[in-house]
Amino acid sequence: MRIAGLLMPMMLFVALCSLSAEAPPKPPPLKVCLVSASAEYKSDQSLADLQKLLESRYNAACSRVFGADQGDKLPNLEALDGCDVVVIFARRVTLPPEQLERVKKYCAAGRPIVGLRTASHAFQNWPEFDKEVLGGNYQMHYGVGPTTRFEPADKAKDHPILAGVKPFTSASSLYKNTGLASDCEVLATGSIPDHTEPVAWTRVQHGGRVFYTSLGSPADFQEPSFVRMVVNGIFWAAKRPVLSEPRP
Repeated sequence: MRIAGLLMPMMLFVALCSLSAEAPPKPPPLKVCLVSASAEYKSDQSLADLQKLLESRYNAACSRVFGADQGDKLPNLEALDGCDVVVIFARRVTLPPEQLERVKKYCAAGRPIVGLRTASHAFQNWPEFDKEVLGGNYQMHYGVGPTTRFEPADKAKDHPILAGVKPFTSASSLYKNTGLASDCEVLATGSIPDHTEPVAWTRVQHGGRVFYTSLGSPADFQEPSFVRMVVNGIFWAAKRPVLSEPRP
């Protein structure tokens, strides 16, 4: 009886220790809205590949808003309302008034935004999106031909978006973006002979986080450091930690 009496507290102690050692509950998946309409850069394929990566290796669930380059609408744009972060890779789309208002409302609410490449001129009837939201100053680009050398900025080397990101060479023509908004933090520059421009930066607008990169050619999406930067940027903008080791 005495042994049994001693065993009961011990068993209870072991059970409590086991419960305390259990992993905390997993947060709900990050809801990512992928907006695609940039045929020149094959955004449909690139964002479809990004969706596959996010959903298979990270705790994320994606919705697609895939429209036409220079089109007149974005099908399924209502997915914007319920997402945690939007990724915009569109080019010169002329949105109908109700859709444009939906995008403006999202931005004015300070919700998380990630812009890729042609996002700087995503909306033909809202060209101010570049300066007002992304903080950019898109002035076309240098000629196609010289490769762009991507280099993380020294002052930003410890930024979470650059975790695991190394210098690389991009086939993307270098966008002219000198003259960013004063509150932008430049994360990386791109260089060709005789010219250097900011190619990745962050800012906060209306209290929400914004990340933009002017890179995004199909070849960039084959570069591990570029993809890592985009994934980091998505989770950073949403104020969610990136899994240190992606799940198999």
